[in-house]
Order: sequence, then structure tokens, then C-alpha cells
Amino acid sequence: MDDLPTAKFHTMTEGTQEDWDAIMTHMRPFAQSGGARVLDHLRLLEGDCGGFAVDRLTHCLQTATRAHRDGRDEAYVVMALLHDIGDTLGAFNHPDVAAAILKPFVSEELLWIVQHHGIFQGYNFFHFIGLDRNMRDKFADHPYAAATAEFIEKYDCPAFDPNYDTLPLEFFEPMVMRLFERPLNSVYKKAMAEA
Repeated sequence: MDDLPTAKFHTMTEGTQEDWDAIMTHMRPFAQSGGARVLDHLRLLEGDCGGFAVDRLTHCLQTATRAHRDGRDEAYVVMALLHDIGDTLGAFNHPDVAAAILKPFVSEELLWIVQHHGIFQGYNFFHFIGLDRNMRDKFADHPYAAATAEFIEKYDCPAFDPNYDTLPLEFFEPMVMRLFERPLNSVYKKAMAEA
């Protein structure tokens, strides 16, 4: 990549077509390898138990393993894998971090599930930390509320078992790479399609 042309401008107001052609020669392969960077960040969860019986990476792997074994499609499984990827960056809003990463690549339903899973999971513990465990009830009429409650009950909630036969990250890597190759929803979708 070092032999590729680079932009000449020092302020974006002076950019030319030639500059942006050069930038896009770098952008396309960089964007298409986003899955590898996501996987690198996910690995940061390894060893961080946060008081749980398994580390955060194992929890994510168990959630994805359970979804995969239940026959969920690849995008759902990757959403399950990445649902807590924001734990290292957003202690107060980890679902928002995961949702921001996944937003260009998943359906509206999967995005809603990941963005709201923290509140829905709160039913199981909010009352122990001084919060309203029924906080999720405000979303009861939302079209994706039942799907989010199901995600919590079937996949996220039971994924803290140190004895569970969890699939390794390597099993999920090709799924992540495929999902992150091209966006479904992004202002850059058309520009990337020309690659």
C-alpha cells in the first residue's frame, strides 16, 4: 500500500478528484478488512472476567455458539458474538458501542436487538443494583421487543457457564469477515460497491 498515491491537500476544502481517487484506493481495502480489526478488538475481552464466572470473550463466544447451534443465520450469529464488544470502551453504554459497529452491516431488527439488549438483560439484575428491573417494559409495544427478549433468554442470559462446550473464535472468524466486507446501510455503500 505504501506505493499507492496519496492526497496532496492539507485541508479538505482544497481536495480534487485526483486526491479523492487516491484516497479511495486506500479506503476500499482498508474498509473491506474491517472484520479483522473488529476481531482484534473482540480479543481484548479475553481474560477480563469483570466478576463473572467466565471472561467477557468467552461470554460472547458462548452467546454466538448458542445462536449458531439454534440455527440462526450468519448475521444473527455475528451480532450475538459482538453484542458485548463495547465492554472495553463503554462501561456505561456498551450496547451503543456494539450497535455503532454493527449498524452498517445488519438489519434494522438485529441493530435494535444489540442496541437494547442491555436494558432487556437488566430484568435479571437491575433490582440488585438499585435500578428498575422492568425498565424494558417501556419497549413492550415495539416490533422487536419480543425478539430482543428471546435473544436475552436463549443466548445472552445462559452464556456464563465455564463448563459449556463453547466454539472457539476461529470458528466465527470467517462469518465476521464476510459480514464486514460490504455494508448494507451506509452513506459510503455506493462508493464501496465500485471496488
